[in-house]
Amino acid sequence: MIVSFIQLPGQAFADDQLDIHADAAIMIEPTTGKILYAKNADEPLGIASMTKMMTEYLLFEAIKDKKISWDQEEMISEYAHKVSVDTQLSNIALNAGKPYTVKELYEAMAIYSANGATIAIAEAIAGSEAKFVEMMNAKAEELGLEQYHFVNSTGLNNRDLKGMHPKGTKADEESTMSAKSTAMLAARLMKDFPDVTETTSIPKKRFRDLPGEMKNWNKMLPSLEFEYDGVDGLKTGTTDFAGRCFTGTAKRGDFRVITVVMNAKDDNGVSSDQGRFGQTKKMMEYGFENFSMKEIFPKNYKIKGHKSLKVVKGKEKSVKIQTEKPLSLIVKKGEEESYQPVFKLDKSKVNKEGELTAPIKKNEQVGTLEAQNKNDENGYLSKDFQPSVKVVTTNEVEKANWFVLMMRNVGGFFSDLWTSVSDTVKGWL
Repeated sequence: MIVSFIQLPGQAFADDQLDIHADAAIMIEPTTGKILYAKNADEPLGIASMTKMMTEYLLFEAIKDKKISWDQEEMISEYAHKVSVDTQLSNIALNAGKPYTVKELYEAMAIYSANGATIAIAEAIAGSEAKFVEMMNAKAEELGLEQYHFVNSTGLNNRDLKGMHPKGTKADEESTMSAKSTAMLAARLMKDFPDVTETTSIPKKRFRDLPGEMKNWNKMLPSLEFEYDGVDGLKTGTTDFAGRCFTGTAKRGDFRVITVVMNAKDDNGVSSDQGRFGQTKKMMEYGFENFSMKEIFPKNYKIKGHKSLKVVKGKEKSVKIQTEKPLSLIVKKGEEESYQPVFKLDKSKVNKEGELTAPIKKNEQVGTLEAQNKNDENGYLSKDFQPSVKVVTTNEVEKANWFVLMMRNVGGFFSDLWTSVSDTVKGWL
């Protein structure tokens, strides 16, 4: 994050239902990946220090895998030191050759967006920032992000890295992602490592014995200038290239939203914190006022047209099926009745004729049930997020013994024979 920022001239924004003043924006519910609002959400744009969410993800993963620990001490390299003492950047000054714990460096990064501390974390995990950047891009692919390009661990423009930018990247490059991929990264970070908000929710904190406090750049946190009820993260970002950006998250009761704004402006078209946090507040209020989790189909729901499946080689010739659990979705007010069931049969469980083969266990999964709303234009972050429930058998079907199967075959033979004779006689007449 760059502390000083050159204001950009006002520009016209395309009309949308919320009139969000940003080059791109998105709002999601993270547990289901439901997109509640989107504007230009697939275009790769500058993300500035929102890049640090990927650094946080890799840090938490390294801690989980016991590759490093919170109390591990990291010696500060000359590179991390030089960046950390640049007062034009968001920083906590770090002494070269001196040890700092990983926890200290993480708090400086998550609360104050400290760039030198971020580089030190990257070096602690990968040995060099260049190798860490490779890890960032590999993890993005693994997480299913679609539009991303990481060039350093901080989100700074490479020209701010004192000529020591990671090998393999250009001297003036900057990290980019789409709003959609940024939201997906935030959702995965919070899902896989929910403890992240314990730190991102801290408004202010001292760093060792340095004068003053690290003040969180997320000014929507309690006690700060743009305080908004329920906000507990996640990451701001500002550079000349990216403009003012913010990935925010807030929770009301059991309902959480994640928002992203990229190059946000105020109502006068000026880049400002009022614009960044004002546009975020507008989205959050829309989300909390208009959406909620609703049960669309109950437990043991029997799907119209798919209440049973045929069975071969069983004592019974069919088995009834139903949902194992209720299917709940994030639903917009007034659209509760707009959802239709979508049954997806597991083709690996049936033959070419769509029949199950005995024996069949009770509660054996035969497919999934999803819900479709033709009025929904936004959908989900990806297919991996699409909510579904298992469709299972209601009872077991034992395999018929050899005699029963033989008699069925005999009966089938004579039935086919009679049909053939009957058709021939009809032909004579």
